[in-house]
Amino acid sequence: MSARPAQPSAPALPEHKSALITGGSRGIGAAIATRLAADGIRVAITYNSSGAAADQVVDTITAAGGHALALRADSADADQVRAAADATAREYGRIDILVNNAGIGAGGPFEDMPLEHFDRTMAVNVRGPFAASQAVLPHMPDHGRIINIGSVFADRTPFGALSAYVTSKAAVAGLTRALARDLGSRGITVNNIQPGPISTDLTSTDTHVREIMTEGTALRRFGTPEEIAGLVSYLAGPDASYITGATITADGGYAV
Repeated sequence: MSARPAQPSAPALPEHKSALITGGSRGIGAAIATRLAADGIRVAITYNSSGAAADQVVDTITAAGGHALALRADSADADQVRAAADATAREYGRIDILVNNAGIGAGGPFEDMPLEHFDRTMAVNVRGPFAASQAVLPHMPDHGRIINIGSVFADRTPFGALSAYVTSKAAVAGLTRALARDLGSRGITVNNIQPGPISTDLTSTDTHVREIMTEGTALRRFGTPEEIAGLVSYLAGPDASYITGATITADGGYAV
């Protein structure tokens, strides 16, 4: 695991909150990191293979006066996830917010799907959040926040060839409810955001697929990563202190 700390010339860190965002190098994760940093939160992001993109996120945040850290960690590897949490705590003193954003979503026909594909999907999308949540707890003060990024596909499956992905995101919703019970005595809230069609660099460029998904929304458009980041900002803030175990769908009406 390699780490890129905040710029050496940065001033002494004020007593601000800190957040660890898995899969924060691009798309929704990058938008979340940028938004939380704009909220005055010190952020650490993990990445697996997109090192240059992670560096760009860090540069953008630090150029705006924030504090950011990029850590290489495969979310399927519990040891790497734990090391990322420990590195974040060493840099910032504690972890107030965990955003389990890292995920993979490649599909394939069920009858031909290798079990290795299913196992990898579950390892990143379910085992990863489980391991990350365990890893941050020693560093998280009471009344911390854990926010999972699921998918509307956990509730609605409009296409075939998504069996592994849909299963994993349904499991994330269940894990959210269970952790809310387990951690409630410490005042730690655990919530799940289920985005619908969101425009990112990973979104399908197939015009026909995009048209079908757009028509499936009540608002007749894709959402933006910034709209999901705004919801994360709310759940991480004081106004959401009585919300836990909840699944909040942000899908433009895709599931109605």
